[in-house]
Amino acid sequence: MDIDWDDLRLFLDVARLGGLSAATGTTRLSAATLGRRVTALEKQIGEPLFVRQQTGYRLTPVGEELLRRAEDVEAAMQSLTRWREGSLPDRIVRISAGPWTSAFVSAHIGEIWTVDDGIRVEFVTTTHRVDIGRRAADIGIRNERPTEQWLAGRQSGKVAHAIYSGRHLINGIAAGLFVGVTGEGANVASARWLQAHHGDRIAVRGNNTHSVRELVAAGAGLSIFPCFVGDSDPRLVRVAQPIPELETDQWIVTHHEERHSPPVRKVADRVTALMRAHQPLFRGETPIR
Repeated sequence: MDIDWDDLRLFLDVARLGGLSAATGTTRLSAATLGRRVTALEKQIGEPLFVRQQTGYRLTPVGEELLRRAEDVEAAMQSLTRWREGSLPDRIVRISAGPWTSAFVSAHIGEIWTVDDGIRVEFVTTTHRVDIGRRAADIGIRNERPTEQWLAGRQSGKVAHAIYSGRHLINGIAAGLFVGVTGEGANVASARWLQAHHGDRIAVRGNNTHSVRELVAAGAGLSIFPCFVGDSDPRLVRVAQPIPELETDQWIVTHHEERHSPPVRKVADRVTALMRAHQPLFRGETPIR
């Protein structure tokens, strides 16, 4: 039985993201196309790989076993890619982070990379944890200390979250309504907190964090953002002190072997310095405007 690597990659996305809708963003395929490809793979395997539920796709025992084996194939393919890249003049350093943190680092790219470094930088932006152990990324910016023995981490500070509104009290903001998140972003701690405390007052939802910010800025309602996001956007105003239970640590994580690689160490050092330099912003220590 010859299983196509492209089919395995699609399977990995659906399995990791928990359904077809979430995987459309990473695969750039429609949910209908993904569904057909998954069904075809199941027929090839001869067993169902997922239990279809209204809340998403849950792996069957056969699906769990295929996931483990597919990850081994993925690691081998990444190793092959890295070997090929090693013959090129520049080393790629991959940085994984959530959407907001990735956007912040991208906006300060000149502080972590220059053309004279002999390095190429690639951002892996996702709310899911990227497997640094299997070299899916070289550097991870995470909200907790790594516990895996093959990972090394250093704390770069704290991240505070607060409730923000747009500057004009119109539409949902005037009514005290909230803007929520659907899809992949609904699983982050701030989205769960908002649902638990103000779920009955969510009137509008967006399926990604950036669309939620645009909705709040346009007056659709209140929402929760990291303080380094809300306090940096002149269209938003913080309406309360940071929420204590949503404060998180921030860690710069690398593979314990790769951290000694000069390209990885250079970028990791610069990312750490960048985050520490902006700690007042990340901790929400700017005045309420």
